[in-house]
Amino acid sequence: MTAPAIPVLTTERLTLRAQRPADFDTFAAFYGSERSWGMGGPLDRPSAWRLFAAELGHWQIRGYGFWMVDVSETGQTVGQIGFWNPEGWAEVEIGWAMFEGSEGKGYAFEAAQVARRFAYDELGWGPLTSVIVPGNTRSEALARRLGAKPERDWTSPSGKPAVIWRHPGPGEITP
Repeated sequence: MTAPAIPVLTTERLTLRAQRPADFDTFAAFYGSERSWGMGGPLDRPSAWRLFAAELGHWQIRGYGFWMVDVSETGQTVGQIGFWNPEGWAEVEIGWAMFEGSEGKGYAFEAAQVARRFAYDELGWGPLTSVIVPGNTRSEALARRLGAKPERDWTSPSGKPAVIWRHPGPGEITP
């Protein structure tokens, strides 16, 4: 198997890029904190490592996955955004995680918009979903800002309750 080329996406302020080994400490710090509760955390470092590796493997197996999000001007890594569809998932979702100190700056919204456009324009996908744990008000607010609406309750393969949010389709997005 040949590793897929992970595309680089850019916005006016951000660069979405493949994970690098040097990203692991930042990734592990996020997943080791309470900030990760809506994404299965907190995790110890060995568990964070397995997730880090799984996200890279997702690109290999599915041909798509999560990008690291950098502020282009400084190179600071501020979060992750991308597509996730592991075994047992309802369908492809667009998900995000913003690292400490990066919320409230519009980075997640900007990154989600370019990733969603890539999914629709380059991959030819239809409406995406986001899987959001009840009570994750920041993710709910971002989903609403992106035009997504709660569609149905869902239970993840690990037995955790979530809500499936449906994003507008390719022809339904307003600038």
